[in-house]
Amino acid sequence: MIDLHSHTDHSDGSCSPAELVRLAAEAGLEALAITDHDTLSGYDEACLAPPPASLELIRGIEITCRYERGSIHLLGYFLHADPGEHFRAWLSETHRHRRERNLRLIGRLRELGLQVAIEEVDALGRTMTGRPHFARVLVSKGYAASVEDAFQRYLGEGSAGYVERHGPGLRETIERIAAAGGVSSLAHPVRIDVDDEEAFLAQMAAAGLDAIEAFHSLHSEADSARYLELARRYSLAVTGGSDFHGSLHGGLRLGCPSLDRHWLDALRLRR
Repeated sequence: MIDLHSHTDHSDGSCSPAELVRLAAEAGLEALAITDHDTLSGYDEACLAPPPASLELIRGIEITCRYERGSIHLLGYFLHADPGEHFRAWLSETHRHRRERNLRLIGRLRELGLQVAIEEVDALGRTMTGRPHFARVLVSKGYAASVEDAFQRYLGEGSAGYVERHGPGLRETIERIAAAGGVSSLAHPVRIDVDDEEAFLAQMAAAGLDAIEAFHSLHSEADSARYLELARRYSLAVTGGSDFHGSLHGGLRLGCPSLDRHWLDALRLRR
């Protein structure tokens, strides 16, 4: 059993890298990809202590990209080696854009009468502060009833406080991951807002996309079956995972949905 989508407290998860590795071993996983948002530091920290012999750790990342209708998430897996300094320097540039967006978001929330300081949010997000950390502050201050409510009213696309982030384009991100020796996978495609799902996926496959996340905790059996067929049709590899965030996204468990190791073996053949 493997899980190719998980998060630590280096992005928007609640578990430290060591805690996540321990939970994965206790769940009986054979392989775990740490795919924090826009950073490799969670994986780097997890490797400071040797993982259990029964568990393979995979270097991964989830990058927020721009496309015509807003944002989209792309998973990158570096299965054979570190992506190198050029890729890490590019990530540093995306962090600068994230920081600029956060400051603009603070200003927008204050315009709406919400007294929130960047220091309060950074205390939760540390070096990778994002909207989930804003949501937790809004809940703690009584401006929202829950994280979901905070996104619906203030932080989500189309909400009163939404501020667009000037992140990298989807095609650029596919190219960057490939140049660094990685494989790219379209994350939780059921969440993507497009008129023609198959046409969009065909365009991305033509642009060099390697895989699609057919199995995800948000996907129904019918969703997974549809994405498996699209993967076959456009010669894409298949990934999947829980999108585990610890206590911050209740109800998600490592290894659910359950994936056999052969999906990982097939992914390795892409590079």
